[in-house]
Amino acid sequence: QMQLVESGGGLVQAGGSLRLSCAASGRAFSSYRMGWFRQVPGREREFVATITWSGGTTRYADSVKGRFTISRDNAKNTVYLQMNSLKREDTAVYYCAADREMYGLGTSATLFDYWGQGTQVTVSS
Repeated sequence: QMQLVESGGGLVQAGGSLRLSCAASGRAFSSYRMGWFRQVPGREREFVATITWSGGTTRYADSVKGRFTISRDNAKNTVYLQMNSLKREDTAVYYCAADREMYGLGTSATLFDYWGQGTQVTVSS
């Protein structure tokens, strides 16, 4: 079992930045590829970004490419999502997730085995 705890969400003005963190415990963090998803009420959970076990490869949704950066620190069992140039449409609950497939880059939420509880990000105009 792996436990994931997100932090760093909050209220920010459009054009601003936030950095989300996700701390993992319970299993070998470096054996998992990690991902970030987001969800707004009434809509499906949406892929945001993913990173392989070593951090060597990343993949982003088109809607965040060039604005968001995913990274990880395996020594700290933590994955990050740096969000810059935020837009109102980025408002959502952001979830961290872990996948046993170390080299995976798939974007489907069904591929991920463990999930955090989510952190709210609200972007105001």
